[in-house]
Amino acid sequence: MSRSFGSSNRVVYAVVASTFFVGFGGGVVFPILPNLGEVLGISAFMVGVILSANRWTRLFANGPAGVLVDRIGTRTPFVAGLAIEGVATAGYVVAITSSVPEFWFVLARVCWGVGSALVFATAYTITADVSEAASRGTSMGIVRAGITFGFPAGMVLGGIVSEVYSNVAAFVLAAAFAGLASIIAYFIVPETHVESPDTSVKPWDLETTLPALTVGLVNFGLYFAYFGVLFSTLVLYLEVESMTLALEFAGLGIDYGEQGTSGLLMAASALSGAFFTILGGKISDGVGARVPVLLVFLVTSCAGFAVLTLAPSLATVVLGCVLIGAGQGGVGGPLTALLADLTPEDRMGRAMGTNNVFGDVGGAIGPLISLPFANAAGFDTLYAISAVIPLLAGGVLVAGIYTYTGSLSPTVDESIV
Repeated sequence: MSRSFGSSNRVVYAVVASTFFVGFGGGVVFPILPNLGEVLGISAFMVGVILSANRWTRLFANGPAGVLVDRIGTRTPFVAGLAIEGVATAGYVVAITSSVPEFWFVLARVCWGVGSALVFATAYTITADVSEAASRGTSMGIVRAGITFGFPAGMVLGGIVSEVYSNVAAFVLAAAFAGLASIIAYFIVPETHVESPDTSVKPWDLETTLPALTVGLVNFGLYFAYFGVLFSTLVLYLEVESMTLALEFAGLGIDYGEQGTSGLLMAASALSGAFFTILGGKISDGVGARVPVLLVFLVTSCAGFAVLTLAPSLATVVLGCVLIGAGQGGVGGPLTALLADLTPEDRMGRAMGTNNVFGDVGGAIGPLISLPFANAAGFDTLYAISAVIPLLAGGVLVAGIYTYTGSLSPTVDESIV
């Protein structure tokens, strides 16, 4: 079905808009939750559990979500996933006003994990369905940028609105935008993957081919370092180093606390990632090869963590966050395009499910390890170790692709299956 859409750009942009608006709910929690440990009396370990609960849930939901996509198609799981994420975002409001906030936050994050498993499995599969190989990197980059732009919008929302108004106000606004996302998808996104349910696709038929495992391991490393380490520890790092941001706007001095500052810094990182996501995908289309572009951006991510280990100042933190975001983003478009290049079209849902499982293992383990590790060994040591992870991911990428294709850098045409 993938080549029958004359309005493929319209479909891609609808996916971008939907994932952008629902992404608010994903980003809004990061500047708020780490600091709620002191406000609500939640332990550092429990905060880590809350932050990672959605990824642990997706760990079990990603595989079935990918199978479901190949079995019944993309439209219904995509719309349903967005709606579930909207309900989960509204659950944050219940949590923060409850006498047992830990329970409600974990429940909301679990629901978010189920919804996002459906959204991620479908968003990239829809894009693979409606794009051609020569432009697939650009299309994947645009969709990933939509998801990425939603995160910084949510971070700014969570950091600034929570300080100016309240944490509840930030969560309510995020939930409203999540509801808008499901409405857009319902009225615009068509079925792209199957014409009728394919009962030959079994629930246990997961994708375990070498390309899926290789791309998944790279995704594991990136998610561990980016979401599991940087996003989970930045607000606490700023607090330890007593770094906050003061801005002059229209003659008014605005001082941000650690939450507001971390929200802006994470937003800057994610915006850098969104820009380089599109650029990385476009470059990989232009040169006709994915691997060289991926290696350049993996080194960029490594450099970002290395910068964070330098003498602490707001300038070095900004530079480090921007470089890490650029590396993470620049990998995103070419990496998912490479997976689509090497995967038969009718198994793309399952391949994305496998890829998402690996990413979420990294994202789930990251907060559980990084928060206690930073308290015990310090942030410099944590960030120095994190700088090595993208380099290891690059080694895995080259080894896996060479073993599968017989080339260190196969062209896009050579990669098409």
